[in-house]
Amino acid sequence: MSTFLDVPLVSVIMPCYNAEKNILESIQSVLNQEYQNFELIIIDDNSTDATKDILKTIQDSRIKTIFSEKNNGAGYSRNKGIDVAKGRFIAFLDSDDIWLKNKLKEQVHFMLDNNYRFTFSYYQHFSNDGLGKIITAPSYTTYNKSLYGNVIGCLTVIYDTDYFGKQYMPLIRKRQDFGLWLKLLSIEKKAYCYPKVLAQYRTDSGMTQNKLNAAKHQWQFYRNVLKLDHVRASWYFSFYTINGFLKHSLFLRKSKYSNSDIE
Repeated sequence: MSTFLDVPLVSVIMPCYNAEKNILESIQSVLNQEYQNFELIIIDDNSTDATKDILKTIQDSRIKTIFSEKNNGAGYSRNKGIDVAKGRFIAFLDSDDIWLKNKLKEQVHFMLDNNYRFTFSYYQHFSNDGLGKIITAPSYTTYNKSLYGNVIGCLTVIYDTDYFGKQYMPLIRKRQDFGLWLKLLSIEKKAYCYPKVLAQYRTDSGMTQNKLNAAKHQWQFYRNVLKLDHVRASWYFSFYTINGFLKHSLFLRKSKYSNSDIE
């Protein structure tokens, strides 16, 4: 599967829909990687703005573009990308987020050096106003730990097809990435975190869910996708909401002093 044994090919999966404002910046962050043995697979989910026209102007042999005839959702688009991917490693980046230039180099070596098959990293929020909070994570997570709350950012994930084979996202509109993480964790048992910011998550693109909607989709995921009974779903959901409240409270406390004159 790999082009070279020491520098395996990475397939970067980028779904997009009406992404004309930000997609070129996201693409450029992949092209600027210090690790250059990659292919970028962009799946346009039948955009109605100028995204298709922008993609048709790109001339780069490392980029493969797929145009869907109807809108199917991000999970379906990512699966189409996975299906045609040729790389040993599968990575994900949405069309409004960006990678730091050392992302692939450091994370791939982290995996190869430690024989890790499924990894993620820290990432940072950003917007037109500048950089925001850094999202950290524990050194590893498991299937059972993840049921209490997902700590894996989709824009940071890499998994190894030499070990897992190609694994796909469930065809649901929300939480499809979380569904894949749980599938991988049912096989490998642990996903390991590289403790450094390697990506930036855009918060002003209109794609960020509000807390109420996120909670609703989390509950539906427990009940409809994982098929948990009401008692088990309520148990995990209670921890999900408590963790969300604690994270929000910590962020507010930090924000209180963000513009302070204290040095």
